[in-house]
Amino acid sequence: MPNPPQLRAAALTVTAVLLSSLMTGCSDGSKDEDLTAQKLNWKECPAPSESEGGGNAPSPLPGGAEWQCATLKAPLDWADPKGRTIGLALIRAKTSGDQSKRIGSLLFNFGGPGGSGVTTLPAFGEDYAALRTRYDLVSFDPRGVGRSTGVKCEDDSQLDEYFQQDATPDDTAEQQTLLTNTKTFNAACEKHSGKTLPHVRTTDAARDMDLMRQVLGDDKLHYFGISYGTELGGVYAHLFPKNVGRAVFDAVVDPTQNPEQSSLGQAKGFQLALDNFADDCTSKRDPCPIGDTPQDVKDRIATLLKDLDSKPIPGVFPRELTQTAATNGIAQALYSKDFWEYLTEGLQQAYDGDGRVLMLLSDSMNGRSENGQYSNITAANVSINCADDKPRYTSDYVESKLPEFRAASPLFGDYLAWGMVSCTDWAVAGAADHPDVGAAGAAPILVVGNTGDPATPYEGAKKMVDALGKGVGVELTYKGQGHGAYDSKNKCVQGAVNGYLLEGTVPSAGTVCS
Repeated sequence: MPNPPQLRAAALTVTAVLLSSLMTGCSDGSKDEDLTAQKLNWKECPAPSESEGGGNAPSPLPGGAEWQCATLKAPLDWADPKGRTIGLALIRAKTSGDQSKRIGSLLFNFGGPGGSGVTTLPAFGEDYAALRTRYDLVSFDPRGVGRSTGVKCEDDSQLDEYFQQDATPDDTAEQQTLLTNTKTFNAACEKHSGKTLPHVRTTDAARDMDLMRQVLGDDKLHYFGISYGTELGGVYAHLFPKNVGRAVFDAVVDPTQNPEQSSLGQAKGFQLALDNFADDCTSKRDPCPIGDTPQDVKDRIATLLKDLDSKPIPGVFPRELTQTAATNGIAQALYSKDFWEYLTEGLQQAYDGDGRVLMLLSDSMNGRSENGQYSNITAANVSINCADDKPRYTSDYVESKLPEFRAASPLFGDYLAWGMVSCTDWAVAGAADHPDVGAAGAAPILVVGNTGDPATPYEGAKKMVDALGKGVGVELTYKGQGHGAYDSKNKCVQGAVNGYLLEGTVPSAGTVCS
């Protein structure tokens, strides 16, 4: 949830160890250049840029396989395919298996929108070892993201202030401050990246992926999309149904929802995850350190947030843990059951006046490293969402919807409702109410929904299957917790996904894993 007033599908990118990429940018393309015939110059990956989150170059995979990086040229404006070009940063690990059994490249998008695939894929590379036996694993920084002609808005010090703001205003003055800060942020995006903003829509990224397919030498696009990556995959399938190879959508975005419906769905999803966290803590043999009953856990969290609204506590020096930062940190921890222990620890400390752990969780969501540098995930997230989403919401409209959002989630309702003003003063008109993913004639797409997913609620999987069209989407259900299913390491889920991607075996529609 890179933008504090808007919890959008952030996927694995918010928890990844950020790694590497390439220098890219705009250039004057040759009018006669055939971009589908370009040859990629694969080289050793350098350390990632500040815009990708910083850190070290990716470590070799088990067995010593090195990650390789390259830059792909693509049109800035797909309506003018022989005009100005941009660079898209790619990363790959070549297949570990018998070359005679190689299927092709498997392209990953880990979500956001705004997450760097160049840094995320190496962070989770070992999880996809089975898939590397028959595929080159490939990911990329989508346009607007990281080094792929990344969007720039505010600088690090401005972002520190931006993320300290009160994103759940209680009165007219606080509302005006939120709206002013949002308008200032959006104006900075236009000032620094105005020529790029009209060209970062999901449809643009989907066309980029088809160019990648051709340059990588594949007849079909084999694809693994997670969170927002499922929306991107659906849009690709709509635009290029005959080019779809073996594809998997995990942590599925509901393509039928507009931004308001999506935000309300997330309010329900994060509340469900919080309920499950509270139930888990209080059902164990050892006493739960943050409450005696599930309701007690949630009541104490609500009291903490109310107190922080008027009196923040020390966080990561010199910043304080505000109500907004604490809400952000709690949401980050709910993305994965693996982080529930950190949420428990963070709440314990916050009750004692120490907000460091919750603030570190919030920083992770916002793309802030320990040295105070921010990746461009916030700028990219807002830019892509606002270019995609047609609706523009006023503060009066948000106020009218607060009761409905609060009923969906007493904790996250206000936070997600006020996030709807993020695009109100955006420089570029939004494309549509929701994406078109109808893909009649495409090969089967395995759609995996998780019943406990907070960010992309389970119901979205069925909506995606229906929207893809008859004979395309094949739904698989995982009864689990956290955002996504494959990286839960559930053997049933991984067996079904691997069976399809590696052998072409489509599981029976309605398969349930638990």
